[in-house]
Amino acid sequence: MTTPPLESGGEKRLVAIQGESGSAGRPPQLSGRWLTRNVFAIGMLSLFSDTGHELTTAVLPLFLATFGGGAAALGIIEGFSDAGSSILKLWMSFYSDRVGKRKPILVIGYFVTAMMGLMGLVTSWWQIVVIRMAAWMGRGARGPVRDALLSESVPAVAYGRAFGFETLMDTLGAIIGPAIALSLVGVIALRHIFLIAFIPGAITVLIVLFILKDIPRKPQPGIEIIVSLRQLPRSFWRYAGAVGIFGLGNFAHTLLVLRAVTLLTPTYGEVRAGKIGIALYIFHNILYAASSYPVGVLGDRTNKKTILAVGYALFGAMCLGFLFAGANLPALIALFAIAGIYIAIVDSMERALAAGLLPIDRRGTGYGALATVNSFGDLASSIVVGMLWTHFSVASGFWYAAILTLAGALALWLTPLPPSSPDVNEVAAAPLGGVSTGVPSGQARL
Repeated sequence: MTTPPLESGGEKRLVAIQGESGSAGRPPQLSGRWLTRNVFAIGMLSLFSDTGHELTTAVLPLFLATFGGGAAALGIIEGFSDAGSSILKLWMSFYSDRVGKRKPILVIGYFVTAMMGLMGLVTSWWQIVVIRMAAWMGRGARGPVRDALLSESVPAVAYGRAFGFETLMDTLGAIIGPAIALSLVGVIALRHIFLIAFIPGAITVLIVLFILKDIPRKPQPGIEIIVSLRQLPRSFWRYAGAVGIFGLGNFAHTLLVLRAVTLLTPTYGEVRAGKIGIALYIFHNILYAASSYPVGVLGDRTNKKTILAVGYALFGAMCLGFLFAGANLPALIALFAIAGIYIAIVDSMERALAAGLLPIDRRGTGYGALATVNSFGDLASSIVVGMLWTHFSVASGFWYAAILTLAGALALWLTPLPPSSPDVNEVAAAPLGGVSTGVPSGQARL
């Protein structure tokens, strides 16, 4: 069933959709009609894009070791990759608000990200920095724009489920990619594993070209980025501040794999420890995938801020756990499980909560601002933790991350946000008895 198209010259209107707490204090009624064509397409994009990304991420610590790079080099690669991504996140998301189109930016972003396979051709670790930064710039260009389009493709009461579904598909890719890598380590050369990443990358380009549909919006050629940022709600900036504190301690999970491999190598040997490290990462991603959609549903039914604060606190608890785990494999399994659950909460709830705080005509800018805050936090955390591990002690890196992430959880808990987010979504004027479908015109329901 499809929603009827707009009448020629028809006007768009703002339809206020009940926020998290529903009317009169009752929980919102959760409609099952939320899986639109765009939600499905964006889910498939995340599936294949993350398959290629995680395939390369899983073998990156092992590949980097062949060039003599350790935790510091890995931290620099991850940190500067996030910094390169942040250069475009804010500008391109603002630009999508300005021109009233999201899809052209997504086409370019997915095409550039598909170039990750070029890492199979490098001869030095600094070349990995260059390629990863370029690919992450494409990722930065598309990420917030994709989130804005996703939030515009569902009614407000389904934000949690839509972002939970996207996170689920993203994480399935994060399972498939490392599984492919694990099956090939020791069978073919590591650099040949990178070349395989070209395949899922090409599929994403085809999906964004032929399946994803843009939702045209009225261009705003007169707006400027500084003005647009100033017009974002104060409640959003308070929220972004708490997210930034957490981000300063939220280091890349490739460092967890590196730590696990380092701890296990004396007992299991280098090759077997490497495989166990990848297996732990796959297990982490399985729990990540299994938890993402249920977390989204829970967020639609209850308080997103509380759930997100718990997720932040879980990361801090995991860091404290690594201080005492040692080479105990069951303990490492438990810690990777916590990591999988926490990231499912954070990835789903951070964006779903932001959607309810952002006005529709500034949603691209808002998601870009949030992504930029996260990127600079990731830059600082990955570099600082990697340097602390290398030049001081592993414990100092985990203490740093634990303190900052627990502080972020406390800051979010204490941050006042609207008890019932305005959650205003701009959709086509409802043609059937004045009842809005909550889905933009032209999108088929699945």
